[in-house]
Amino acid sequence: MTLQLTKKHNFDPVYDSQKVFRLVLHAMSNPGGFVNIYEYADKLYGDFPECMALAMTLLDYEISFNTCQDHMLAEEIALLTHAGTENYENADFIFVCNPGNLRNAIENAKCGTLADPHKSATVIIRNDGEPVYRLTLSGPGIDGRTVISASQTVKDAIGLRDAQNYEYPQGIDLLFISYSGEMFAVPRLTRMEVQ
Repeated sequence: MTLQLTKKHNFDPVYDSQKVFRLVLHAMSNPGGFVNIYEYADKLYGDFPECMALAMTLLDYEISFNTCQDHMLAEEIALLTHAGTENYENADFIFVCNPGNLRNAIENAKCGTLADPHKSATVIIRNDGEPVYRLTLSGPGIDGRTVISASQTVKDAIGLRDAQNYEYPQGIDLLFISYSGEMFAVPRLTRMEVQ
């Protein structure tokens, strides 16, 4: 009798991670511009494969994360990336899969220091709501202004972040991802107006 082992995930930690990383960079460099990581997230299983694709791309044993008490997601991320969990105030990446956790995550996320603003958190937010708002974004990486259609979750997250009144150039980066793999970024220096 032979024992056959099957792989749970088909996501290649080298090649697929490189491709997802390029898409993340494109999103961060073009605030409000959409990219899609579905073909890579589709190689992962579980309730949040798109978040797992980002975790496998952005995290390693030197990076910390928080999943807003989603213990199953935390275990899966830790198992596949060897990253350690941390509280909101110290986590490099915060995964928000439930909009009810937005306020706590954003209000407590580390925002860097004046000397090292890049030592801030990136908050990755599951965004599956219908686009019901038109938001105008402005700031670095945007030629003038850009208008996006956004869900209640997106509007709330950016509004909560902006309400923190970080001292320039401090702040947190927001990365929105849907189940279909559609992703866009709102970096820390990007500002929002609701139309």
